[in-house]
Amino acid sequence: MTYYSPTKLGLALEIAAQPFGKIIAGGTDVYPAAKRGISPKFFLDLTRLDGFAEITEHEGLHRIGAATTWSQIAKFDLPPAFDALKQTAKEVGSVQIQNTGTIAGNICNASPAADGIPSLLALDAKVELASAARGTRVLALSEFIQGVRKTALAEDELMTAILIPPVPVGAGSAFEKLGSRRYLVISISMVAAVITCDDERRIVDARVAVGSCSPVAQRLPELEHDIIGKKVQEIKLTERHFAPLSPIDDVRGSRLYRLDVVAEQCVRAIKRATRHE
Repeated sequence: MTYYSPTKLGLALEIAAQPFGKIIAGGTDVYPAAKRGISPKFFLDLTRLDGFAEITEHEGLHRIGAATTWSQIAKFDLPPAFDALKQTAKEVGSVQIQNTGTIAGNICNASPAADGIPSLLALDAKVELASAARGTRVLALSEFIQGVRKTALAEDELMTAILIPPVPVGAGSAFEKLGSRRYLVISISMVAAVITCDDERRIVDARVAVGSCSPVAQRLPELEHDIIGKKVQEIKLTERHFAPLSPIDDVRGSRLYRLDVVAEQCVRAIKRATRHE
């Protein structure tokens, strides 16, 4: 088995085009996902690639390099609309995992309980993908994750960055996560909200995303639509707002419990995002 750790993207893409390899960044999911008797021909480590662990901003567009760690995100100076993402960063596993695990790894793992996805969906995130044969393409995160452990990443592609388009002026955000204990836990349900209010404290823009309650984390468009024009105290949520969700029954919680919890989490996240804690 060969271990590659290039510093140039061109070389990394050439290696990625070879069959039977395993792409790693932080590598925190490599052993949990390993199957007995099956090993890759090589590992391709992305953490030393130029610009892959950087966060930059140009004309309101934020670019988060694929190998940026959760600890870097938590500490970086970002607008209030990114508070949910920064709160998420502090909920991903232990401090050791946060120091090593990367944002692209969390996305490409495509777990229904991936902590980073709801906050990124609420930020209208896109992913930048590159291959040696076809160059670079950009895909909405909502299109990239296609199912449980399933993404639109081609076999010869690497995720190079996460792109966050300009957020509304004055937007705030918040992240809510429930697990069976405070730390080191797979979520029962989680919600991220990015909310913008006018001078009268009425909501003028709303993005609310839910994770761990369907095979793929998703936005709630009807809920978003119905709270526009309202003040926080006027919001009333019903079962209709959560119709897109399909939570499962498992050892962490029943379907009905998850639906009850996520309704309360939505209210809490919206309140916190609008500074109505």
